[in-house]
Amino acid sequence: MLTIPTSTLPAPSEEALLHSQQLALLIRDEIRQCGGWLSFAQFMQMALYTPKLGYYSGGAKKFGMGGDFITAPEISPLFAKTLAYQVKQILQETKGNILELGAGTGRLATDMLHALQAMQQLPERYYILDVSAHLRRIQLETMRSELPSDLVDRVVWLDSLPDKFTGLVLGNEVLDAVPVNLVYASDQRLYERGVAYEKDFFWQDKSISEGDLFDAVSMYAFPDQYLTEASPQSVGLIHSLARMLDAGVILMLDYGFPAHEYYHPQRNQGTLMCHYQHYAHGNPFINIGLQDITSHVDFTRIAQAGLECGLQLQGFCSQAQFLMNCGILNVMSKVSPHNIAEYAPLAAAAQKLLSPAEMGDLFKVIALAKKFEPPLLGFVSGDKSHTL
Repeated sequence: MLTIPTSTLPAPSEEALLHSQQLALLIRDEIRQCGGWLSFAQFMQMALYTPKLGYYSGGAKKFGMGGDFITAPEISPLFAKTLAYQVKQILQETKGNILELGAGTGRLATDMLHALQAMQQLPERYYILDVSAHLRRIQLETMRSELPSDLVDRVVWLDSLPDKFTGLVLGNEVLDAVPVNLVYASDQRLYERGVAYEKDFFWQDKSISEGDLFDAVSMYAFPDQYLTEASPQSVGLIHSLARMLDAGVILMLDYGFPAHEYYHPQRNQGTLMCHYQHYAHGNPFINIGLQDITSHVDFTRIAQAGLECGLQLQGFCSQAQFLMNCGILNVMSKVSPHNIAEYAPLAAAAQKLLSPAEMGDLFKVIALAKKFEPPLLGFVSGDKSHTL
């Protein structure tokens, strides 16, 4: 992902601009109704999830080469085939099902069902919870075009979390898209940075001295002029998943850091980033509804949120370590290196998934569990839970 000045971003089409302007007007109205100021979490929520207009709710292509970014499942089936070994262990132990949060194009679900069928470890149901009706349609199209009907019939789309669930809860690049609040430290005081409007959107700070957001960050000794994020909504999501989970594992894969790295003094501009047509930049006030808005994950807070609800931390490590533990090299060994047509793309995918310069170190994997005792395959070596 190339980071560039916003002035050099590709120009949206006239239709896309009209779409963006409609959403911007709605956000302007919301700011006015809220007294002239909107938290950034509210802005981000509307920009990403407003029905039919938000980034994840609209119709523009988001994933893959023709979209704005590429996720690990989109790179190669190698990701799902390797992850399937961890999934198999969880399903064998729990005799449960899979619940995937935010399934994107359905690529991970499709490849996972293929892999689990080959392992003779298919769940009775593969549930998908996705707020976007548009993405649900794409997921179904992907599956119908690549899976036999008996596998498609195992997939069930949900509008909300079930009351009880046993098995695996899976989220790949979900937490980074949960709306975040912005916190600014100046002159030994904390402020929440929100959004106001006057001819254009602009930043406006409000002093905070109590409340959930203040409690989330007040224990850190931020240097002066320090901007960062906090995600009470991510904590709320983990709490909800913990209440739902009767027995099994919550497995989250995303980019981020433990708290001591996330709130490092030198990370004084935070991690907020926008993604548009494979370019990254830092201005959420342009191309509203046409670009993704993300923040890195504070995995320490995610672990704490699980522990607060009685979950056990079962592991935390880099994506590279996790995939190595799950046997990615064994998966690759099933294709002969002499078969260049098949092996070369496989090797290129492995490079992106494992290399520290690509996804290998930046992306992390965390597992939280309830009534699940066996050590998880993906963390048998190189577990970094002690760093959280």
